[in-house]
Amino acid sequence: MSSPIALSEMDGCAPAAGGDASPAALRGVDTLQFVTFAIGEDQYGIDIMTVREIKGWSEVTHMPKQPDYVRGVLNLRGVMVPIIDLRCRFGQGTTEATPIHIAIIVEIDGRQVGLLADKVLDIVSLNPKEIQPVPQVTQASRTDFLSGLATIEGAMIALIDLPNLLSSRIDQAA
Repeated sequence: MSSPIALSEMDGCAPAAGGDASPAALRGVDTLQFVTFAIGEDQYGIDIMTVREIKGWSEVTHMPKQPDYVRGVLNLRGVMVPIIDLRCRFGQGTTEATPIHIAIIVEIDGRQVGLLADKVLDIVSLNPKEIQPVPQVTQASRTDFLSGLATIEGAMIALIDLPNLLSSRIDQAA
């Protein structure tokens, strides 16, 4: 089992002594940072400021009467964290989780949630002007959980809107 990766280990850039590391201060810069990860061949990104830790996959406790994409809960140092199977949430079937999979622990609206993914890819910086809107192909398209699309080195990265990922409006459309 992998040990958790602290965010400061991932990005290698801790704030200078006395520096302001608040989200508001970091948002004042011209770039946004995203943790990118893979689900199959698809690449996704989430705002780095929402990521609390990344850990290797470990079994979860299944909960009754939950949507298919809720794998169960993980006891993370005494906090029960629901784990969302992103592959299933995106309508691509259930992930057959193995020790090589990872859980990205994020904070959404003040609560911790784990996101099951295949692997972490990188941390990328984007100018907000590089983020394109998600095209709405049909009215039935379920793209509310995406906040935009970006292309980096020829790869398309779908940026996830975490608050909408769990919204009941999307659940009702599923």
